[in-house]
Amino acid sequence: MADRQTYITPDAFQVGLKGCCPRCGQGRLFQGILKPALRCMACGLDYAFIDSGDGPAVFVILIIGFVITALALALQTSLNPPIWLQVILWTPVIIALSIWGLRFAKGIMISLQFQTKAKEGKLGTEND
Repeated sequence: MADRQTYITPDAFQVGLKGCCPRCGQGRLFQGILKPALRCMACGLDYAFIDSGDGPAVFVILIIGFVITALALALQTSLNPPIWLQVILWTPVIIALSIWGLRFAKGIMISLQFQTKAKEGKLGTEND
């Protein structure tokens, strides 16, 4: 009989913040900035189940868009800087927050997908 190792599953927010494996919390979830790795280097979990879809991107776009728009309008009404200064100021902020936000949201989505064993939906009329 094979000896099964037990893992302390990290919280979904920990996975989002640290970008760690949703099963062991030790290995890396991403091999690049936003691309998921093929498997966990610590516990060997195959990441083939990962399908975060467009959900994280939608949330990040809406939240960051709302926050940056509010901040840009507040800056414009209070200090009235030239438009070029607004562009120079907010462009790197938007890029940095978008990348960090996508990484965080994808980590949460992947962790929840792993914890709930979520699969692709199927219609009830299909014969399996």
